[in-house]
Amino acid sequence: MRPVDHDREVLTYDAFGLATRDLAQQVADDGFEPDLVLCIARGGVFLGGALGYALDVKNLFVMNVEFYTGVDQRLDLPVVLPPMLDVVDLTGADVLVADDVADTGKTLDLVRNFCAGHVADVRTAVVYEKPGSLVRCDYVWRRTDRWVDFPWSAEAPVRRRGSTGS
Repeated sequence: MRPVDHDREVLTYDAFGLATRDLAQQVADDGFEPDLVLCIARGGVFLGGALGYALDVKNLFVMNVEFYTGVDQRLDLPVVLPPMLDVVDLTGADVLVADDVADTGKTLDLVRNFCAGHVADVRTAVVYEKPGSLVRCDYVWRRTDRWVDFPWSAEAPVRRRGSTGS
């Protein structure tokens, strides 16, 4: 069991399930019926897929955006990585953009601006929103000013085990 760190918000997979259902209910109660969910990779892929199931939206798209390079370390500006999403696929659609956290909000702002002028409506859903985010998200599960440990990124990547000498 991990020691409690009061400077961090820790999300478990169980809590993520609750967060997803709560966010989906917020979207449904708002009357928004997205044609597609645009997931911001990597953390938004988990939320986007879960929201797709919860809202019965089968069209999921992924936009690869790099901003964080380590714990609380980031580039000056977010960068879209290939493959690039074709705006033709979004034209005229009601789009729900999903990400795990709105920290500075720069990634969400980049994606929202990418959609602007092409889609009928674009709304944002996040598990966590921080007070410093320049984007006020439409659907938020929790607000926090702490660093968030997500279950999919809390542990080091899996590496190949040493050879057994066979």
